[in-house]
Amino acid sequence: MTHPGSPALVPPPGLVLPGPRSLRGVLPDVARAVGLDAPDLPSAGLALPSADRAVVVLVDGLGARQLAARSGHAPTLRGLLNEGERVGSAGYPTTTAASLASFGTGRTPGETGLLGYSVRDPRQGPRGGTELIGLVQWANAAGVPGPEPALWQPHPTVFELLGRAGIATTTLGKARFAGSGLTRAALRGSAFVAADTLDRAVEEARRALRSPGLVYLYWGGLDSVGHHEGWGSAAWGDELEALDAAVTTLLRRLPAGTPLVLTADHGMVDVTERIDVAHSPALREGVALVAGEPRALHLHLDRAEDVADVTARWSDLLGDAAWVLPGEEAIAGGLFGLVEPRNAGLVGDVVVAARGTVAVQDSRTQTPASLTLVGMHGSLTPDEVEIPLLVAVG
Repeated sequence: MTHPGSPALVPPPGLVLPGPRSLRGVLPDVARAVGLDAPDLPSAGLALPSADRAVVVLVDGLGARQLAARSGHAPTLRGLLNEGERVGSAGYPTTTAASLASFGTGRTPGETGLLGYSVRDPRQGPRGGTELIGLVQWANAAGVPGPEPALWQPHPTVFELLGRAGIATTTLGKARFAGSGLTRAALRGSAFVAADTLDRAVEEARRALRSPGLVYLYWGGLDSVGHHEGWGSAAWGDELEALDAAVTTLLRRLPAGTPLVLTADHGMVDVTERIDVAHSPALREGVALVAGEPRALHLHLDRAEDVADVTARWSDLLGDAAWVLPGEEAIAGGLFGLVEPRNAGLVGDVVVAARGTVAVQDSRTQTPASLTLVGMHGSLTPDEVEIPLLVAVG
């Protein structure tokens, strides 16, 4: 989605741009399978049979490369992954808030306005201010709620379109997500059923599938373990085994002819090097606020005219650790998809995508716990971008 006449973005070695089989086409494909007439929504190229009911499982943090590398823990998922072209792409940034909004609406982060783990609070005016809104918590550091979710993200969700067409939808997730700001922005329009364990989620999915409609099951346990222990850890393998067992049970209980699609919002890397902006006067110079996350940063500057200087300085200081480019260049090149004018101010004056297994942190605004996370995501390595697109039919 580059702007006409804009040069194509060429990422440095080790980074890739998202491919055409995008996460934002998954839910529209499943919706069309259960009868939604939606020719304008994107497609992930899933060959799904027509059915009166279907289920889509989104596993937070289950990148295609992580699944392939740890597939000994997941025989059922391994079998589905090996069936053919079963790999797609998350959009940029490869983070939960951005990905869930794209999944739920079929639109890019530049359209939804969910452009990172955190973004600059637009209520501060066009420039200045140091307040961030965490889009997962839908609040700033003091707990003050962000703007009304339906105003921040006004596009209809696929669930709303299904409802207008008379097709029932059910969302399964932990109770704390019911009515959250992120849910209301990205996934509104579906009946929410609390399921705080995998076993309960499978049972509630089975119950919902007794009637026609679309069932969406979100599971975040794998991502949580990855953040704290790393995706290469024994604990991550144990969580993957539990997930595989739950999917196996769900597949056995699917009504005949019911398609199941399993995907993810992003992959993950285990961080081996950390750079703290707070400890580098040269990185801090001219930067009013660091938004985003350690693998995908938005730098909001004191002065717009300093973009070239800050871009050059960060590029020189970080070297092979990151891809640094002006925000306007990232927008014009389509890095965030089509960026609507109302969302342009959420993109940093300078955009930074981490390379390798580096985290560019800012201890002035991040919590102490977040500074010690092992598994991270947000950038454009294949480990973060590539996601599974697994299909089975009951």
